[in-house]
Amino acid sequence: MDITTHQTINHVRVVTLNRPDSLNAFNQDLFDALCEEFLAATDDDDAKVLVLTGAGRAFSAGADLKARAAGETTTPKHGLQGMLDAIIGFPKPFIIGANGLGVGIGCTILGLADMAFVAESSRFRCPFSALGITAEASSTNTFSRLMGHQQASWILLSSEWVSAEECVAAGLALKVYPDEGFMDHVMEHANTLARLPIISLTQTKALIMAPHREAMAKAILEENAALAQLRGAPANQEALSAFMEKREPDFSAL
Repeated sequence: MDITTHQTINHVRVVTLNRPDSLNAFNQDLFDALCEEFLAATDDDDAKVLVLTGAGRAFSAGADLKARAAGETTTPKHGLQGMLDAIIGFPKPFIIGANGLGVGIGCTILGLADMAFVAESSRFRCPFSALGITAEASSTNTFSRLMGHQQASWILLSSEWVSAEECVAAGLALKVYPDEGFMDHVMEHANTLARLPIISLTQTKALIMAPHREAMAKAILEENAALAQLRGAPANQEALSAFMEKREPDFSAL
């Protein structure tokens, strides 16, 4: 089974994260596959807009902690860094239709979209502090720019859940739509853009992104360096052990 699928309809390329049994959690293979989807859409003259959504009841549960705890050995072709570079460099409009749960990168990736729409029942969480690690996907840059310093700090530091309505109110998503017919609403927005000339879409996006791309790329490098330092440290080990043992982590001595 392909772990991403895509179809292009009326110049809209719909990419679906397709690991529903794992709530579309990201392992190294999914990082690579999604990177390839963005690279292919960049070169596809028939695609004016890319829409990203998830199969099943989740958008993405974030990093595949079971694979990580088991010592995932897959050598990535692109990895997280390559996938994020491809998204930041993507020249066409990028829309997210978050159809359900979004955790970790399933939440922070919303900050990389040109616009994000969220289903009414969806909820989001950035559990980095609870995992003894730090934020990723340039969220230390994008979240404060989209939501303001205090709201971004709370979401990234607290590991608390955020509802779909709170997501929109904070500025991380554009609109919330009912679960039933959710993707129809997302496609209405995508089709509005796809009816317009690609040269206008790409030039306007380039101008919007010009003040931010370098800072976003720099944030990713710094975040990834911090993640490498914190993974396997005592707080992260305790968090992963608690996850595998289905108990609350004990950070009292950390």
